[in-house]
Amino acid sequence: MKQPPYLKQGDTIRIISSARKISREELLPSVSIFQDWGLNVEFGKNLFKKDNQFAGTEEERVQDLQEAINDEKVKAIIFARGGYGSVQLVDQIDWSYLSQNPKWLVGYSDVTVFHSHINRNLGIESIHAAMPVNIKEDNSGLSNAGLKSLKDALFGSPLSYTLDNSADNTVAFERLESELIGGNLSILYSLCGSKSQIETKDKILFIEDLDEYLYHIDRMMMNLIRSGQIAECKAILVGGMSDMNDNTIPFGRSAIEIIKHRTAKLNVPCIFGFPAGHIIDNRALILGRRISLEKQDDMIKVKFYERAQ
Repeated sequence: MKQPPYLKQGDTIRIISSARKISREELLPSVSIFQDWGLNVEFGKNLFKKDNQFAGTEEERVQDLQEAINDEKVKAIIFARGGYGSVQLVDQIDWSYLSQNPKWLVGYSDVTVFHSHINRNLGIESIHAAMPVNIKEDNSGLSNAGLKSLKDALFGSPLSYTLDNSADNTVAFERLESELIGGNLSILYSLCGSKSQIETKDKILFIEDLDEYLYHIDRMMMNLIRSGQIAECKAILVGGMSDMNDNTIPFGRSAIEIIKHRTAKLNVPCIFGFPAGHIIDNRALILGRRISLEKQDDMIKVKFYERAQ
């Protein structure tokens, strides 16, 4: 995998939105923090445009992303928020400059489209992490640990997390390692059969989701299983499964129970409670980076290699 250069003080980052619209006021807390980190913050020229729910038309959003990719002084592209819309852009982007001059793409949720596409087609690492919309003055949108992990990922400080080795975890293991991939389950599901579909063979797959019906979670897991993507994984890390919905007639299992039930017969370690996703404690992950998972008594240590492999 290609590793973009870590940031240093004085570097320029650019905030754009490939999906839902956002206001300048919503970005002010994150801009202040990025500036405190010594970064020069720019906005995409169309960032505050509005086209119904979107941050401008497709053409305007494509322009902002393409210009951020092609501008050599921009060292990281920060997606302001998720929602829906990134898949509208992905095939209109000329990725050739990024392929030759890797830079960090940072975000989660709908940004999974870009994480998956550049992982499979360009072999470039990217950062799954909280976005400016989550950074608020009252700290209600992102934990201090989540914010610190974003800075650590961008500036190259070591990343490691410790998880409870709870009874929910399936398939015993002592230690394993591989490349980390994944993101939002709904987006991964929507990319199946396209040239942006993630390659899961012998990889560690991270999944998370928000505001889905429970039977949708089952449907998506069935798709990933039937298409062979789950069985080929080395392990599955499950993050936040937040604010799930049910029908009048209950589905009968929670999202975690659905995932556990569907993966139980696949002999793939499935580890729950990973601190990432649509949760306040949303820790940064370097997708495309090799990680190790090691059982230590009642805990599981997750450690990122410090350099691309």
